[in-house]
Amino acid sequence: MSKVAIITGGGSGLGRSAALRLAEEGVNISVVDIDEDGGNGTVDLVKNAGADAIFIKADVSKAEEVKKYVDETVEKFGTIDYFFNNAGISGSGAFYLDTEIEEIEKIVGINLLGALYGIRYVAEVMVKNGGGSIVNTSSSAGVIGQSTVVTYSATKHALVGITKSLVAEYAKDGLRINAVAPGPTETPMVKSYFEANPQMKKSAEEGIPQKRLGTPEEVAELVAFLLTSKAEYINGEVIRIDGGFTNSK
Repeated sequence: MSKVAIITGGGSGLGRSAALRLAEEGVNISVVDIDEDGGNGTVDLVKNAGADAIFIKADVSKAEEVKKYVDETVEKFGTIDYFFNNAGISGSGAFYLDTEIEEIEKIVGINLLGALYGIRYVAEVMVKNGGGSIVNTSSSAGVIGQSTVVTYSATKHALVGITKSLVAEYAKDGLRINAVAPGPTETPMVKSYFEANPQMKKSAEEGIPQKRLGTPEEVAELVAFLLTSKAEYINGEVIRIDGGFTNSK
């Protein structure tokens, strides 16, 4: 029987690349995103790769919409084996004291509450069914401090704590929860951020020992490894994938 994954933020970037990588393994995918065109585009690509997929539109900052995507996945596929808890936004790139309260609330709502709600409802299904695997998307800004992303960094640091604490509670129930911490990666979100803050791209590339940004495909390879049984004794880890960026700080 095919495995089943939910991927939030699956309409582009890391989410889309992970969906396509998992489709190569025959995993059926629920693609969750606020962007209908992007989400349906990922569904088409997954189906072309030979796996089944559905798109579920959801604002992950709203608990009722998170529960809906979980319920619809179980209704369609019968279970949930893997969860790539990935949806997130970066923000304007302004210094913190120049940040509007509305931006703080939006980033926290999507990046932190959305991740917590997702785990709350997905893990409930997984524990009932004997276990499952979750990968949370943290960031290099979740393991070191970085300028111009204070609220984003706060949410990504929080995901590190969530990952480790959940393992302490639920590893005994068959759950594996890990996190990836990508450095600057060529996703649409990061490209938009650098377009708005061009000086930051040059600074980022110069600060990476490998002297280039990462690719979504490289991150997807790590995500697929952590989600599947190939990594069944890795639990509670936060794995950096950043070309040495945070090790040089």
